[in-house]
Parts: sequence; C-alpha cells; structure tokens
Amino acid sequence: MLENEANPTISKSTGLPRKRFYRARAHSNPLSDSHFPVPISPSHVDFSLHYPQFSSEVSCIKKVQFADIGCGFGGLLISLSTFFPETLMIGMELRDKVAEYVKERILGLRATNPEKNHRRRVISPHLLDEYAHVLEVGGIIYTITDVEELGEWMKACLDNHPMFEALTEQELQADPAVKLLSTATEEGQKVARNGGQTFQAVYRRIALSL
Repeated sequence: MLENEANPTISKSTGLPRKRFYRARAHSNPLSDSHFPVPISPSHVDFSLHYPQFSSEVSCIKKVQFADIGCGFGGLLISLSTFFPETLMIGMELRDKVAEYVKERILGLRATNPEKNHRRRVISPHLLDEYAHVLEVGGIIYTITDVEELGEWMKACLDNHPMFEALTEQELQADPAVKLLSTATEEGQKVARNGGQTFQAVYRRIALSL
C-alpha cells in the first residue's frame, strides 16, 4: 500500500499534506502553547535540518536571504521559491500544527520538484545570462512545453531578466515560427493528438538599459 493511501493527512493526487488536518488558532501564546527548542543564538541552529542539501555548517557557506516571520501555511515562501530557486529562505511560525504542515508541504514539494532539475533546465537565470551574451539585440528566444509548472518557471525566469522582453500578442500572431512551435515537432504533434495543452514563452533580446 502506498504511503499516502495509508496516511489520510496526505493528498493522494498531489502527495502534499491536507491543510484541514493542521488547523490551529490564529493567535497563541508561544510561552505556553508551543514546544519548540529555542537556540541560544543563530550559530547554535543546525541549518542542515532545514536545508538537507547542505552540511550543518551551511551558515558559514551560504546565508539565508529571506525570512518570513509568521509565515502561516508558507504560501509566500513557496511562491518566492519559484523566482529565487537558489536562494535560502526560512519561515518562522509559532503554531505547532501549522509549522508541521509547512514542513510536510516542503518535503512533498522537494520530492515532486527536485532542486537538481532546475540546474538541468534549458531556461534558468544563469543560462539566460549566457543566451543574452550570444544573442544579438532583437534576437528571439522561443520556448514551449506541455508541463504547466515548467512553462510558468520559464516565463518567470524570462520576465525577471533585464535583457529580455515578451513579444506582444500582435507580434506573436505575425511570427510564423510561433505557429510551428506546437505543430512542427513530433512531441508537439503528440500533445495535439492527445488533446493536451502547451505553454509558450517567446521573448526578444533587448539592450540593457543603464
């Protein structure tokens, strides 16, 4: 039997925890309601418990850049992580049940979206720097995928890069290469036959404004 079938707190479809099992009061007294170990100082925190890809000396190697105090169910940090996949973030929450939910949610997301895959993707913040270097001003970068999460990732990376701008809808309609993205490749034809959906992101290389 699969683990999420035996555990009713885990969704069978997503593998993520069900929020209704982790409800807690919005306001609580941390001195009486919580059971968190309180470190003497940040240097006494074992960050490897939160960032298992690093050693216990992570604080000496890489610093936490974002801290969400009173993070609730972690929605802001989860959203930020799609824009800053290489940045360490931490959420702080007093409610035991809510903190446990966020912990289980992060473990579930790590299992379904391994961080190492970000480095292998053909679109990433670092690779866009390389593409911008080799593309002349006005050059076009075309992307398409049938995976929605990946499509959102590529669009977010391009949106946040200072040397790329999205083509307008009128420009997309006039560009014959855009039409070929979903019809000329074997993979695109397979998605079309199966009635699937594709996600495109087409951007132009622009000059860096000073």
